[in-house]
Amino acid sequence: MCISFEAEDPKVMALGEKLYALCPDAYMNAYNWDALFRYYPEEHEPDILEGMDPDPEAGMYAAHWPLTPENEAKAKRFEEIIRSLAEDAETLCRFVQENGGEIEWD
Repeated sequence: MCISFEAEDPKVMALGEKLYALCPDAYMNAYNWDALFRYYPEEHEPDILEGMDPDPEAGMYAAHWPLTPENEAKAKRFEEIIRSLAEDAETLCRFVQENGGEIEWD
């Protein structure tokens, strides 16, 4: 099971610029999206991270799990988290502003 996130999409790049303005360590390449995407579930739904193998590259982030029904459900939940964060800039910006110092940025 795999999900991916295009870090170089223009909308994602614009969101990354907003995050960087709030937290200078959050220059949002794929490695920092990885840091954010691991921190958020750790705080809210840590079971999603069990068995996950993240694969950040310069312009893309991917996460893999072994193919099982349980992991398929995790991947779908993780995709929903990523989608909701990316689509709700206000919530994401507030989250980074409040938690940016705790996230292990690249």
